[in-house]
Amino acid sequence: MSPEISKHIRRAALVFTVLTLSALLLYTATDSNRLSSGSFSSSSFATIFPSYLNYSSSSVSSLINPTQELEEILKNASMVNNTVILTTLNDAWARTGSIVDLFLKSFMLGDGTRKLLDHLVIVSLDERAYNRCRIVHKHCYALVTEGVGFHQEAYFMTPQYLKMMWRRIDFLRTVLELGYSFVFTDADILWFRDPFPRFFPDADFQISCDNYLGRPEDMNNSPNGGFNYVKSNSRSIAFYKFWYSSRETYPGYHDQDVLNKIKSDQMITKIGLKIRFLDTAYFGGLCEPSRDLNVVCTMHVNCCIGMDRKLHDLNLMLQDWRAFMSLPPDLKNQSIISWRVPRNCRYFSALSIYNVLCPTFSLQKWLLSFREYVTVSILYDIPIPAPPKMDVKEEGED
Repeated sequence: MSPEISKHIRRAALVFTVLTLSALLLYTATDSNRLSSGSFSSSSFATIFPSYLNYSSSSVSSLINPTQELEEILKNASMVNNTVILTTLNDAWARTGSIVDLFLKSFMLGDGTRKLLDHLVIVSLDERAYNRCRIVHKHCYALVTEGVGFHQEAYFMTPQYLKMMWRRIDFLRTVLELGYSFVFTDADILWFRDPFPRFFPDADFQISCDNYLGRPEDMNNSPNGGFNYVKSNSRSIAFYKFWYSSRETYPGYHDQDVLNKIKSDQMITKIGLKIRFLDTAYFGGLCEPSRDLNVVCTMHVNCCIGMDRKLHDLNLMLQDWRAFMSLPPDLKNQSIISWRVPRNCRYFSALSIYNVLCPTFSLQKWLLSFREYVTVSILYDIPIPAPPKMDVKEEGED
């Protein structure tokens, strides 16, 4: 090959290389601008949740709208009467060996509850929770809030906790508007029996209780927002809008305490919503356990703060349930096995009982006052100071 020809080949190769690099840089810049115009800054997150990108180009019109995506997932998971089971999950509760594993295991070990997993939708609040959901379950939906990350454990009554609770209420209203009734369940609730036979057929909104006073229509019952059954109709939709807007009337309070304040509001009467409170004999928790394992449907690790405490008592409940289910029928009927919980959560359960015995003591205000100290105590296992002393009069005193 002559030196002249060799020179031309080298020049051509150089021009080709320069043109290739220029095209690559132009493509990268264009792609970066396209991604930055979306509603999230992380390109990897956008890849996992393409339906949340705010594209204007018609070339991506085939991407599913978030509402359409939700509707499709609800349709696939729903029962014949358009009812689904919903729970929310963030990264802290989604990790291997954490809350979600025990939650799903309870459906597998429960009496007739395994089939209900077909109707469960796990609503993921962050990317990692969504990834884990796709591994352990078939119905997963990514509920993402711009500028808010829910991946860390949200301690009770912290600003992060409040945002997460109110985001949940707003999302549930959307589900109702799409025409789906739902059972919402916190992931720290274990399912032992099918709850549907225990629901009231004519109620619009049914909710579990921290403390149940004996009558399902008694507005003095203490509701717990971690478990409720809501029928999709105009009344329930109006109620959820009112509930969500009431967060501005009561700033600094979470959804459950706001519900406690508005449950007897005239607006509820105007809406015509029929509310019923669920008996803790069937829908128990650590605040007020369901004592009879022959009838219990669900058990909630409420009145408990901190991941480690919750995990300990959840595991203990599953052990107690397994022991109960291994008994022959005659011994089951004798109720010789009862819950060993609360154990690590017993201090916080005692606070709830204290609140019932002494109505002037506000657990909400107590926790608001000490929430920073509570968080530190959980992290470093420092004892929390006792609540104010009750002024209890002896019988016969004026």
